[in-house]
Amino acid sequence: MTTGFYTHADCTLHEMGADHPECPQRLAAIEDRLIAAQIAPWLERHDDAPPASLEDVERAHSALYVADLKKRGDFEQGHEWIDADTMMNPHTWQAALRAAGAAISATDAVIDGHLHNAFCSIRPPGHHATRDQAMGFCFLGNVAIAARHALDVRGMERVAIVDFDVHHGNGTEDIFRGDERVLMVSFFQHPFYPYSGAEGEQPNMVNVPVSAYTKGDGVRHIVTEQWLPRLRAFAPQMLFISAGFDAHREDDMGQMGLVEADYAWITRQLVDFAEAQCEGRIVSCLEGGYNLSALGRSVAEHVRVLAGLD
Repeated sequence: MTTGFYTHADCTLHEMGADHPECPQRLAAIEDRLIAAQIAPWLERHDDAPPASLEDVERAHSALYVADLKKRGDFEQGHEWIDADTMMNPHTWQAALRAAGAAISATDAVIDGHLHNAFCSIRPPGHHATRDQAMGFCFLGNVAIAARHALDVRGMERVAIVDFDVHHGNGTEDIFRGDERVLMVSFFQHPFYPYSGAEGEQPNMVNVPVSAYTKGDGVRHIVTEQWLPRLRAFAPQMLFISAGFDAHREDDMGQMGLVEADYAWITRQLVDFAEAQCEGRIVSCLEGGYNLSALGRSVAEHVRVLAGLD
């Protein structure tokens, strides 16, 4: 079992101010923990992820939005406000293209059989970026772009997206709502930012809102009783994961109560499902997770299971 690790130095150049929780140090915390946990040597590293092309991006986002975002990112210093909590700096556009490009490259490597699965340690995150709006620290929908690539370029007929971030992946849902080729399953704290996901289920969406302080046992029940039956019935050919780790009990960006063992357990269920259903094909992309210690520990357990080291 070969697990790829995708990243690029450009992803660390995007920043939104000294006190912003979505900071470059997130990627360093992951790297440090993978080394300390002796997982890093088992991964096939790809530190040179190519940028996504505009054609790649426009499979998930409107051409007008992409052109406007590119134009707004063309400045030499400082920050440009895009949303109430989301800013660009002069490196943001390139970082966003590298993040999406990493997800696409990982998708190709997994489909081609060069890798069994892959984790993309990338930022900015993506699951709040709608078809035509940046928000929630997100500019381009990395998982959505990769999933569209699998469907529209690589000929996949059905893919599934799993989102275990503490926040509802409203952007991913906006892009794929009603698309019969995609099943999205998720849990998320509710009511909570972005205050969506519980207003009426779409046929291809399994949204499971949970209350604040929900712990691992509640989430495990959701995975067993709601996610897996729908995934089995859908029979995807590939699995994409929006891997947010801000539902950890130590993360102040949410109020849920997961711990590292819960992320390992969720990952094990997804790996077992993928092995049985879609030749093990998984591409996982970093979303949230803002307590640096908890993030590093949680990602390490997630990747440990992906790499078959558990």
